[in-house]
Amino acid sequence: MWLFLPAAAVARADALPDSTWVALKPLPHQGRSAVFALAVDPSNNQALIAGNSEGSLLRSADGGTTWTSVHGGKAVLTTIVFSPFKPGLVLAGTRGSGGLASRDGGVTWVTASGLEGRAVRTFAFSLTLIVAGTDRGVYVSPDGFTWTPSGLTTHSINSIAVEAIHTPIRLVAGSDSSTSGAPLPLFQSLDGGGTWTMFTPPISGAFAVKLVSGPLPPTGNVRPLVVGTNAGLFQSTDNGASFTPLSGGQLLPSTDYTQVNFITDHYDRFYVASDGGGSGLGGLWRTSDGGQDFVSLAPPQASVTALAVSNDESPLMYVAVFEPSSHVATLWAYHDTGGIPQGPPATPSVVASGGRKSGGASGPGIFAFLTTSQAPYVGLGLGALLLILAALVSNVRGRRR
Repeated sequence: MWLFLPAAAVARADALPDSTWVALKPLPHQGRSAVFALAVDPSNNQALIAGNSEGSLLRSADGGTTWTSVHGGKAVLTTIVFSPFKPGLVLAGTRGSGGLASRDGGVTWVTASGLEGRAVRTFAFSLTLIVAGTDRGVYVSPDGFTWTPSGLTTHSINSIAVEAIHTPIRLVAGSDSSTSGAPLPLFQSLDGGGTWTMFTPPISGAFAVKLVSGPLPPTGNVRPLVVGTNAGLFQSTDNGASFTPLSGGQLLPSTDYTQVNFITDHYDRFYVASDGGGSGLGGLWRTSDGGQDFVSLAPPQASVTALAVSNDESPLMYVAVFEPSSHVATLWAYHDTGGIPQGPPATPSVVASGGRKSGGASGPGIFAFLTTSQAPYVGLGLGALLLILAALVSNVRGRRR
């Protein structure tokens, strides 16, 4: 007699149910620390690269179902980025051991020349130039493999963005405030890093955690610039001349925003995420109208430490979360089709309020589970078990007669 068992809890990412959180296989040798570096190939939403706590790079060709070690190291991986312009080019930054580069989508890696000994925290791409933010200023490269200094050498650069990808290349870099209470320092270059000027917009925060430029809008030639600081989220649509707060008050929580990802070619659709900085205010949100409204995607844990978003209209998201009390890092996948998030209950976190929309699980306990894609398989399994039990009881009774 055939026995149907419930579906496995860990699913392949290429068969994800819509708008449902699905657990992925744990990252090998992760240890009791958070995952900070995670990226997905723009041309293949099943190809992932992650950095573990040992300093190794791991690659998955099946959406996180299995992992293969592709580079052994000892320094913590701080960032992994696929080039949006050159297929196969991937860069990785480390905490104190420079950068790594790959030409084949992360299958093989070499040490990037010129970044030795640097803490490399961020990369950004123009059509002809790649820039990196390090603990000693900005570095530039034509190909990602050889690098040279390009100013701001007395500053520790946490984030960098390319505001204009064509010549003249416009760059924006973020650093730390030099003294307590000083305004947040941002730097701008209008010549691809040749010269820099500082500007201090009136936005809260002691350091710029994340700088991301979005796609060009249908009209005009200015890309939206989103800035995540340790105290909030802000957006500029005029090359940094002014900023609009997207957090605080009736908006998103005022916390650190470490992840910003735009969706394909849409200037007004992006995701933002935070680990909460230990405050419990972390989470993951989506906007489809340039930041006027946000929807919470209710991740399994509020502390989101890494986020990778595929280059699809209805993207696959790969998310690393961290449980501070247990020091356990877990990986999750989510196919965002716009529905109400389903899956494991989320830990309490502040979500968009007031005029903002928020989404959550459909209900607690068994009722929420019955709405998931696993429910039919569980029902089949239970039904099969009942048939087997009935047959056994009938057989025992027959023998007793």
